[in-house]
Amino acid sequence: MEQPQWVRFGELIPCRTAFIDAHTPGSSEKENFTIIGGGVSESPDQHVHINATPGFNIGAAGQPPRCFNSLHSHNTAEVFFVLKGRWRFFWGETGEDGEVILEEGDIFNIPTRLFRGFENIGSDYGMIMSILGGDDAGGGVIWAPHVREAAQEHGLILSETGRLYDAKRGESLPSGENEMPLPQQDWLDALLRPDATTVVKYYVARYWDMMAMSAQGAVSVIGEHGLLIDKPGFEVDFLSRQSPLPQTLHAEEDVVLMVMRGHWSVSWQDKTEIFNPGDTIWLPGGTDYSLKVTASGEASLFRVTRTDDPAGLTWTGEDV
Repeated sequence: MEQPQWVRFGELIPCRTAFIDAHTPGSSEKENFTIIGGGVSESPDQHVHINATPGFNIGAAGQPPRCFNSLHSHNTAEVFFVLKGRWRFFWGETGEDGEVILEEGDIFNIPTRLFRGFENIGSDYGMIMSILGGDDAGGGVIWAPHVREAAQEHGLILSETGRLYDAKRGESLPSGENEMPLPQQDWLDALLRPDATTVVKYYVARYWDMMAMSAQGAVSVIGEHGLLIDKPGFEVDFLSRQSPLPQTLHAEEDVVLMVMRGHWSVSWQDKTEIFNPGDTIWLPGGTDYSLKVTASGEASLFRVTRTDDPAGLTWTGEDV
């Protein structure tokens, strides 16, 4: 059986050329991290920390104040929770359909078929952690047409294979390879355009609400019966110091632990490691493990578990 692997927050290796808006003013200082799985980076410079395929990808985005990530869409789930800072998420083809502010620990299951972007509106460098559906994360990113146009003005071209070419490095599209086509108008016309009331009700869960509920046990955050109803190929639950836990837990499917607050002891077989905020731990399916908080104070983590549901468009169980 494969052995658990982990990535410490302080050992994360960023990429500043991961996406097509890497030279666009306002976005050029953002950093992308691919923690588990190949992610959706368009650059060969991207470092992958753990080459596992647990049915989803784990990543992160780090940005200084007022730096934003340009409007894009995915064909599978994209979930963010705020690790550090204060963030504004906005959506729509031009980013004007609505917005919501997320604080540390808040989580956002962003629906598919929706252009979304995000901006660090805090006063310090901020970090958001991400979960992307599918081993191939839906095959890549679909950028809003105006984002593609701005990128080309600054020397970046996206090929039909999803590879980024940078004119500032003397790169150009290889012979016989075409530029990635822009989304068709009928696809753009079919995009979701929810208002903020709908987004906050169905797709956002707040940290302190989850903390309150966690005293009764693990809080199902994303899942068929979760606070945020969806079946994206994984489930997300939330644990805190107050959560009653059995002495031994069993990862029937692949499990990833993402520490939000505090210091957590994770034990398996004859090994024990202490993990801290921002650390990510992959437990392969079949692993028996135990969890314990090791120091006083606030402690919480998100647990992501693979399911048999296929990665795909957002499922809500009802029309919203």
